[in-house]
Amino acid sequence: MKSIIVNLSISTEEFQRLYEGSVKTVFAHSIDGRSIRFPAGILRPYVLHNGIHGTFQIDFDEDNRFQSVHRLA
Repeated sequence: MKSIIVNLSISTEEFQRLYEGSVKTVFAHSIDGRSIRFPAGILRPYVLHNGIHGTFQIDFDEDNRFQSVHRLA
């Protein structure tokens, strides 16, 4: 399984647009400089009153399909 680690800082207002469906994907850069685009919905379990902030590991299968996401810090 492949993994990528990203630092995210998404405000409540920004995530609200994701939640409402006007934005469907999140674009981020990994800590090693790679670009990644993934469905915004995978972050819903991590939404707090101040948005989404932290370091996350996103796992993909051999076909680059999303498998899981874990908050690291």
